[in-house]
Parts: sequence; C-alpha cells; structure tokens
Amino acid sequence: MITAREQDRAWADEAIRRVNAENNRSADTHLYSVPLPEQWGVRLYLKDESTHRTGSLKHRLARSLFLFGLVNGWICEGTTIVEASSGSTAVSEAYFARLLGLPFIAVMAQTTSREKIALIEQFGGSCLLVDHASEVYEAAAELAQRTNGHYMDQFTYAERATDWRGNNNIAESIFDQLALEEHPVPRWIVVGAGTGGTSATIGRYLRYHRHNTELAVVDPENSAFYPGWLESRGTPAGTPVPGRAALAAPAGDCQPSRIEGIGRARLEPSFVPAVIDHMIPVPDAASVAAMRHLLVHTGLHAGPSTGTNLWGVWQLIAGMIAQGHRGSVVSLMCDGGDRYAGNYYSPEWLRSQGLDPEPHEVTIREFFASGAWPS
Repeated sequence: MITAREQDRAWADEAIRRVNAENNRSADTHLYSVPLPEQWGVRLYLKDESTHRTGSLKHRLARSLFLFGLVNGWICEGTTIVEASSGSTAVSEAYFARLLGLPFIAVMAQTTSREKIALIEQFGGSCLLVDHASEVYEAAAELAQRTNGHYMDQFTYAERATDWRGNNNIAESIFDQLALEEHPVPRWIVVGAGTGGTSATIGRYLRYHRHNTELAVVDPENSAFYPGWLESRGTPAGTPVPGRAALAAPAGDCQPSRIEGIGRARLEPSFVPAVIDHMIPVPDAASVAAMRHLLVHTGLHAGPSTGTNLWGVWQLIAGMIAQGHRGSVVSLMCDGGDRYAGNYYSPEWLRSQGLDPEPHEVTIREFFASGAWPS
C-alpha cells in the first residue's frame, strides 16, 4: 500500500521532471550584437530574454522558484501558488503552475499593464489587484495563508533559488555565447534590479570564476536600491561619486517605480549590494528614450527596463572610449515591447505621467555622433 508521503514524493518527482523537461525543450536565448561605430573599439551585446516561452527574463526565475519550492517540499499536489509581482514574474509563474496543474493567483498593483494581466489569465492564472505597489507583500502572504497555499515570495528567494556557480544560469549562458567573440570576457555586464536576484547571480558568478568583468546595476527613480547600495559603501545617498556622472539619487520613498519590473520602494532581501561594482540612477524619461532609440537603431522592440539598462550602457561605453579601452559590454533585453503598447509606447500615456523622453533622445543622438557622454 502506498503511503501519503510516498504519494507526495511521487507527485513531486513527476513535477520536477516536467519542469526540467520544459527546460530541455527550450533553446537558449539569443545574444545579439548591436552595431556601434567601428572606431569606438567597443562591442555591445544584448541577450534577448523576450524569446522565452513566457516572454521575459523572469521565465528563468520562475523555473528556479518552482524547483526550489518543490525540492523544499513547499509545493505539493493541489497547492495554490501565490505571488507578489509587478507583472512579468507572475506571467512566467502562471505558465509553470499550469504545467503542473496548480492554481495560480498573482497579487499586483492596479497600475500593472493590461497586456500583462491578459497574459497571466491566458496561462490560466488569476489576478488580485491592490491600490499601491507597497501592499502586494502583505496581501500575497495573507492570500496564501487563507487558501492554504504557497507564497512564492520572489523578493526573498530569488537570490538563493538560482545556482550562481553555473547550472544553466544566465551568467553561464552569456559567457558560453561570448566564447568565440573578439572580446569573450566583457568589461561590463549591465542589469537592472527588481528582486535583486539577477544581479546577485551574475555578481557571484563573476567572482566565483574570477572573471575580470565588472557588474553595473541601473536603477529607476523612486527606487531604494541605489541609495541602499551607496550607504552599503559608506557613502550617504545623494553624495556624488568621484569619476561618475553626477545624478541625484532617487528618493527611495514609498512612491512606486514607474518602470515596470525594476525598482522597489524597499531594499528587497534578494538584493546583494556587495557583489555590485557600480550603480547608475536613471531618470524614467531616459529609460523610455533609450527604449525608443533601440527600436529605431536596431529594430528590436523592447520594454522600458531594457531602456534603463541601455541608458547605463551608453554612459559606460562613453567612459571606455574616453579612456581608450577596447572591449565588450553585455546587457539584457528583459522583455518585448508588445506588453507596453498601451503605456510606454503611447504618447498620451507618457504625457499623463509627465514623462518627456525627447530631451534624453537628443542626449543619445549626441553620444552616437561624438562617442562622448554630454555633460
């Protein structure tokens, strides 16, 4: 006779097989070479995470979180999966919940794009919308308790659910794909911080493999990560860092980030500031400008967090040119622009948010014309 414990273990074994089989069926995401003036001596690569089945970088995180929950015994047959999210993680988790036949509920702010909500529902999930982004944590925990479910809590577990030493993480993938390039060890890798899990994984991987690569993290307005990083280094928030572009630190108050997927009003448990070499605060309108420039320059249709990445990338490349350094820079295309047709690609929505990308588009054009970052 099969005991209940044996039945639970058999279900978990099959669930882990399904998640790993899904990974085996997925080819790795593309690493695009972005055209830059040859005389700069710099190569830029964008890893296109929008080609995952669920359309974003968060597909990797969702897979890792499900495996983490399964091996810890937190996710069992019939468990209701609950997550607090700004959208993309919830889309990916809804996909994996459906793969395992589990109910899924996403707790998100009312401001989450309609396109993301539709994707969650398309993958069989449902949404609980709250008024303010700061409310998602408590609401998700209460919902999981009420349904006897499991709160995935990406903001706590993102940095520990992924094996930073390798095992098909995004850093290992980047270095494998760069192996035959002119500069296979990049000078910089540039990412944003939403949970902090991606920067923690990449930063640890760089140190573990002793790569001569620095990690830069970009941060939008109203986010606590940049001030927190400064303070972790003994620098009060708002103090200019010598040799860096002068930009005021974001307030880090309780206002939600206007760039979906990155920026938080609190330092998340998965954020590991010690592995980050440099952080760059980015105006929200500049993120939109860089996102729009990417579409014109390359035809790549990306979301606003990719624009945040690129605003930092252009400054770092300008620094390399000024110092006469040749090499490569890698960043991420976090998700596709189709999810943002009704907001970040809408002139009316941008005006309603007080976002004017045009002055920042002028800055990018000046940079491409001169190779220098305008003061």
